[in-house]
Amino acid sequence: MAVLLVASGTAAASPAAAQLPEPAEECRVQDERLDELSGLASDGRAWYAVNDGGRSLRVHVLDPSDCSVRDVRTASNDPFDVEDLALGHDGSLWLADIGDNRRRRDTVALHVMPPGGGVALYRLSYPDGAHDAEALLLDRAGVPFIVTKEPLGTAGVYRPAQPLDTERTVPLERVGSVSLRATETPGGPLSRAFSTTLVTGGAVNHDGTAVAIRTYTDVYLYSAPDGDVVAALQREPLRIALPNERQGEAIAWEPDGSLLSASEGSEPVRRIPGAAKLLTETSAAPPDGDVPNPQPAGQTEPASGSSTTTGQAPLFAAVLAGLIVFLAGRLRRNR
Repeated sequence: MAVLLVASGTAAASPAAAQLPEPAEECRVQDERLDELSGLASDGRAWYAVNDGGRSLRVHVLDPSDCSVRDVRTASNDPFDVEDLALGHDGSLWLADIGDNRRRRDTVALHVMPPGGGVALYRLSYPDGAHDAEALLLDRAGVPFIVTKEPLGTAGVYRPAQPLDTERTVPLERVGSVSLRATETPGGPLSRAFSTTLVTGGAVNHDGTAVAIRTYTDVYLYSAPDGDVVAALQREPLRIALPNERQGEAIAWEPDGSLLSASEGSEPVRRIPGAAKLLTETSAAPPDGDVPNPQPAGQTEPASGSSTTTGQAPLFAAVLAGLIVFLAGRLRRNR
């Protein structure tokens, strides 16, 4: 199935839609230690992968030629639920211990493993109660952003309100939100209304000028020419469909601007070549796109909280919402 990239928005003057080649299957992750692969990062020479959850910090270093595990980097911290991974400019690995299926954690955590060994633990607290989250964005200045996973309503975007500190819990502040429309892309473990709108991963490219947020079925690209993640998430994204991933949670940028996508369940890592270039070209395109009536892909909500049209499935009753959250949580091993 070809990948369909679509410009977001409701106006007919949105940038043109474009057909891309089918994502290339690079290799298949078959190591049983990564049967719940949840986070991925790349430095162009190796891929770094984390499993969902876990009782110790373990980053698997993969050979891009065959997805085999070259090495495992470990640290002594005992995490609650690691969900995503980011690579800092200094080579540090940022493990996002932000999963909270039952929404009962007082704090979440970031574990930072520098290339020379060791680990730093940073605890963070939300200003508005517990959230489940699976996406970490690390901007080019090294500021982390957490994007929550919300079965109803919009996903919140949070960043530390103060400098990170290993000696105390640092409060988070909500700086924006993201609303995604349901799509027709097949895949994911839930009904289409939820598999296509729940945020399951995120990444910022190596020069900080492009942001990717994914669901189980699609990835959304946001232009950040000045490196400002908050401003980027207020722009209209481009959507790239990632069809038929059973539980797609990992997304990563290669230094050359390609995107890597991966799923739980020993599925293949797939590459979308030229994603950053295509985003730049589409962002700079004139408003008179040559594709009539482009499909709306999604929208972002400004940090000020002004409302936008989301197009998501209608809100369900509170009892049904609780059931969906419970079922989503049961898809994972309870940690």
